[in-house]
Amino acid sequence: MAKTYDNSGSLSRNERKEQPNHADYKGKATIDGVEYWISGWIKAGENGKWLSLSFKPKEEAPTTRRAKDEPGDAPDSDLPFR
Repeated sequence: MAKTYDNSGSLSRNERKEQPNHADYKGKATIDGVEYWISGWIKAGENGKWLSLSFKPKEEAPTTRRAKDEPGDAPDSDLPFR
């Protein structure tokens, strides 16, 4: 496993990109001892191409969506109001 240095990171091409809004590059970085996921998108403008970046803490819980018919989504029948 490669050694991780503080205030550094790396990006590689996102081979799992399925939709146009998915990141072109994915990677990780360590900044002030905190690990982050990095996402990068290639953009084009009047000054040429550039890379837009987004950082998310690795410890951030992923968002999940439950199906509407899963337990816990049914209305509570013991509520005194409706």
